[in-house]
Amino acid sequence: MDDVLHVELDAEVATVVLNRPHVRNALNALLIGGLRSTMQALDEREDVRAIVLTGADPAFCAGLDLGDVAAGALGGGGAGPPIAADMATPVIGAVNGAAVTGGLELALCCDFLIGSERARFADTHARVGILPGWGLSVELPRAVGVRRARQMSYTGNYVHAEQALAWGLLNEMVAHEHLVARAQELARDMAGVPAPAVGAMKRLYWAATSVAPSDGLTVEREVGSAWQDRGGFDREAFAANRASIEARGRSQI
Repeated sequence: MDDVLHVELDAEVATVVLNRPHVRNALNALLIGGLRSTMQALDEREDVRAIVLTGADPAFCAGLDLGDVAAGALGGGGAGPPIAADMATPVIGAVNGAAVTGGLELALCCDFLIGSERARFADTHARVGILPGWGLSVELPRAVGVRRARQMSYTGNYVHAEQALAWGLLNEMVAHEHLVARAQELARDMAGVPAPAVGAMKRLYWAATSVAPSDGLTVEREVGSAWQDRGGFDREAFAANRASIEARGRSQI
């Protein structure tokens, strides 16, 4: 698997690198299967608290390997996206170059995205003559709004980093040479938060954004109640950590 996918572990942060740079990290069957199993395995590890996903330069991911698609080797991309929606471990996408079609869908599977000035995004599903199957029609409108999503999908035009930042597709844009380090910095911030609470917040955001806005508060109450019933809030741990939490907050103001 090392030839198509690299994984590095450092201080509870896993960095996963798509490694088919000669084809702009296009997703063939081996890479899709390897990424899916790797993400699942990392999610099950107690010593991994956050994951950074990026691509070997010059691209993040050019989407499905169209040669494999034409040959019927991918079957539409496999059984669901490589990053499962129910993962408890947060995933930061570090977009270092083009994220196109299936690559854009892969980026949208991440919890949020940090990009370099080389990041650019395009949805060419319609131009290729296929439809998305990894949630793009749901996640892209959530990220940029339905009208901008339509513009991207109907035209296939690229959205460059500055525009992606303005539209909300990127959380931050940083210099290319600092991209992975910045994503890892945020990942370490996440690793400092109790893992059960982060996992519960992930489930809460997923559930609340999967229903109509009028039902969101109901979902929040239900998830919060279930979290409390499982002993989610630890009063003693909160009291012990309160001083450090307040000090950290003051340092960021």
